[in-house]
Amino acid sequence: MKVMLRMNDAGHLVAYVAKKDLEEEVVKQTDGNDGIVLTLANGWELEFTQLPDVSSLPLTVEAKRLA
Repeated sequence: MKVMLRMNDAGHLVAYVAKKDLEEEVVKQTDGNDGIVLTLANGWELEFTQLPDVSSLPLTVEAKRLA
């Protein structure tokens, strides 16, 4: 699924999933089997094969929902 990553005004990483009209803060970042796993405030876990550099945000990237 396509996920847009950006920094909010408070300096926290935020993920937006357009197909679900969902925007949540990232509360945890861990290493996964195939890349980086970001856990959102609502409990979703999204796995990214490549996580962009914070300086290049906002950016839309491909992610896989784990939970």
